[in-house]
Amino acid sequence: MSEPKRSKASGVSEPRRGRGSVERGESRGPDLQLSVVIPAYNEAPRLEPTLRRVIEFCRAARPSYELLVVDDGSTDGTAGLARRVGLECPELRVIELGGNRGKGAAVRAGMLAATGRHILFSDADLATPIEELDKLERHLAEGNDIAIASRALPGADIRVRQHPLRELMGRSFNLMVRLAAIGGIRDTQCGFKLFTREAAHDLFARAAVDGFAFDVEILWLARGRYRVAEVPVVWSHVEESKVSPGSDAARMFLDLLRIRWRHRRG
Repeated sequence: MSEPKRSKASGVSEPRRGRGSVERGESRGPDLQLSVVIPAYNEAPRLEPTLRRVIEFCRAARPSYELLVVDDGSTDGTAGLARRVGLECPELRVIELGGNRGKGAAVRAGMLAATGRHILFSDADLATPIEELDKLERHLAEGNDIAIASRALPGADIRVRQHPLRELMGRSFNLMVRLAAIGGIRDTQCGFKLFTREAAHDLFARAAVDGFAFDVEILWLARGRYRVAEVPVVWSHVEESKVSPGSDAARMFLDLLRIRWRHRRG
């Protein structure tokens, strides 16, 4: 993607939590190197290995860090499991939204509560391994404000592919996004994106999409304001996806239209 001229983010909002949210744990202040935000909805079967892998990586490579799990109204004990892991890890905080509001709402609450100089959000399945963070951080070090993982660029290493129908759905949505909203980005939906704190707090404070199309809204808002790098990564499909090829695809298309309407003057 071509680099737009950077403009300073003014009036950066204070981090806010989702409506009705409850936060467990203690904020670790503005001098942290890294915040990792993991949205979670009924992720109890796989969340603990994910958290332990992220904690192990951060303790070895990013000792100044915090880990935020945002529970999006889970009914399977996800929040309790995360709190139990947090007993061994003071860097871990749990934010509970109090109801199932959607992935976009969960990510937004976590990004606005995060305090690290760099803020990563990652899907709970670690389809993009946490070790790929190094690639994204290099692009921020080169002057970009946002670095997003991509499965579509040359150099991406897709080790386990999705079902052909789900892959077709993803490609079709990304094509619609490029035609109707954001040209120049091949993969808006990979759940592994890194922001400077200033960019994250500015963009997510102005975002409104609660569903799976929130990535598109954030990248739409970033146009002309922040430099964005798309980075090929290692990626493996993990079963038990929360995205429905039918109903969620329709909602994402409607959200795309709403984004164009809501931010048409932005």
